Amino acid sequence: MLEKRKGITVSRQIMDDQLLHKDATGALTGVLNDLVVAGKIISAEVNMAGLADVLGQSGKINIQGETVQKLDVFANQTIKRRMEQCGHICIMASEEDDETIPVLDGYEGTYTIAFDPLDGSSNIDVNVSIGTIFSIHRRISDSGQGTEADLLQKGTKQVAAGYIIYGSSTVMVYTSGSGVHGFTLDPSVGEFFLSHPYIKIPEKGPYYSVNEAYSPFWHDSTRQFIDYLKSDAEGMGGYSARYIGSLVADFHRNLVKGGIFLYPRDKKSPEKSDGKLRLLYEAAPLAMVVEQAGGRAITDDGRRILDIEPTSLHQRVPLIIGSKEEVDLAESFFKA
Repeated sequence: MLEKRKGITVSRQIMDDQLLHKDATGALTGVLNDLVVAGKIISAEVNMAGLADVLGQSGKINIQGETVQKLDVFANQTIKRRMEQCGHICIMASEEDDETIPVLDGYEGTYTIAFDPLDGSSNIDVNVSIGTIFSIHRRISDSGQGTEADLLQKGTKQVAAGYIIYGSSTVMVYTSGSGVHGFTLDPSVGEFFLSHPYIKIPEKGPYYSVNEAYSPFWHDSTRQFIDYLKSDAEGMGGYSARYIGSLVADFHRNLVKGGIFLYPRDKKSPEKSDGKLRLLYEAAPLAMVVEQAGGRAITDDGRRILDIEPTSLHQRVPLIIGSKEEVDLAESFFKA
C-alpha cells in the first residue's frame, strides 16, 4: 500500500489529510499549499546562489544577535509575502523579525504561522544543507488581526508543522497530526512528489549530533552522556558522531537513519542560560514531527518540548531530540 502511494503530489496528500477531518474548511490546506509555493521559490534561489548575487552577508544583525545572510532576507520576504495575503493567516512571527508580523487588512484568517525562514544560514556560502522550519496553530482570538497571544501557544496545540530542506535534493517533511510524510521536489516539473510515506524514526540509532567544541563548558551530566555514547558500553563499538551545524540537516538525517541531536545548556554563554534554540521556530515544530514519527523531544532538565508554554516570541530552550531509546538514555543521565 505504501509503495502505491509513492509518487502522489504533496497537494494531493494535503487534500487527503483534510478528508480525515470532517469539520475541515480547507483553510489549513490553503496555508500548506502556499508554503509549498514559497518552498519552491526559495529552492530555486538557493540552487542559483553561486551565480546570483545572493551569497554573503546582508550587513544586518537579527534579534538573535546573528549576522543576517542575503538568502535569509530573501527567504524571509518570500514566506511573508505568500502568507500575508493567502487569506488563512491572522498573524505571523519569524525568527528574523523582532516583533509579530501583521497580515494585510481584509486577509485575516483562522491560523497563525511561526517560521525560521532559513535555518543553518551560516552554512550558505559553503554549500551545506539548509532549511525552512514552520509551525502552524489555530488562532485563539475571535476575529480580525491576530495578537501575540495567538502565537504563544504550546506545541501540543500545533495543527501542523514541518520543514523544507534544501540539499542534494529539496525535500519537504510535514505532519498535520496523522503521521509524517516526506516529499521530494522534481525540478523538471516543479512539483513535490511523495517519496517517504509514513516516516518512522528508528527506535535506536547509530548517530549522535552535538557541537563538541563546547565540551569544556558542558555540565557534568552532558559530558558523562556523550562519553557513554562514545564508549563501547553496549558492545556496539560506540556511536558515530555526525554534526553538520545546521539543525534541520542534522535532524533530517537522524529522522531517517536514527540517532540523537543535542543542544544542551552550557557554561560558556550566561546570556543563553535557558538554552540556544528557539522554541517557536525550531524546537516545537521539530518536536511535533519527531513525536509523530515515534521519537521524543525534551529539554536537558526532562521537560517535554511540546508541553512548554511560550512566554515570548524568541524564547530559547535546550533541545534533546531524536530516537526514543537515545532520548530515554539521555534523560536518565540528566536526572542523575
